[in-house]
Amino acid sequence: MRTVRLLFFMAMAVACQQAPKADKAEVTDAQAVKQPDATGRSHQLDTAASVLYWIGTKPTGEHKGSFRFSQGELHIKDSVLTSGQFVIDINSLRNLDLASQPDMRIKLEDELRGANFFDAHQYPTARFEITGVEEYHPAATDKSVLLKDATHMIRGNLTIKNVSKNISFPAKIALKEGKVMATADFNIDRTQWGMTYRADKSLQDKLINSIVNIRFEIVTR
Repeated sequence: MRTVRLLFFMAMAVACQQAPKADKAEVTDAQAVKQPDATGRSHQLDTAASVLYWIGTKPTGEHKGSFRFSQGELHIKDSVLTSGQFVIDINSLRNLDLASQPDMRIKLEDELRGANFFDAHQYPTARFEITGVEEYHPAATDKSVLLKDATHMIRGNLTIKNVSKNISFPAKIALKEGKVMATADFNIDRTQWGMTYRADKSLQDKLINSIVNIRFEIVTR
């Protein structure tokens, strides 16, 4: 019985280390940014309505939070997304699951903004710039994309702490009443951008999973 309990708790610990189930962003070297088509239309980001959510995990649980965008725009030509870019305000980082423990919430936010993670003092912004957009038309048997009702595959350079990597992920994009709405949900490995603090699995209960879940909801004005 003791062995069974031990195996159970070991399994629970491993399970807690896993990021939420989502599409895995493919990461490559930075690519040339797609320039706006002069004959298209620019849609400015509604920074009040747009948000980027994150989930980080560790053996003892997870933390959820958000970032705000300081600016951004998407370029549309003939009802088709062609290019775009967004600036993320790193100092806007907020934790969303420790509202009842304000001291713990502030401590976590300060740590994430600190030099071991985003180093917001030296790198106050992060940036995403589109390098390619393709329509996504899955076959009935295609189970490779997890995002429900995905319409496009997006490629773009994500720059964090002056490190630029090209990431590719599925997104759901809609143009309605003159506004562009976009959502995505994917996982990335933070160590690709130099954030290696407590990523070594030998740390056991002090481990912080290197895989982070990113979900964004974007609306233009």
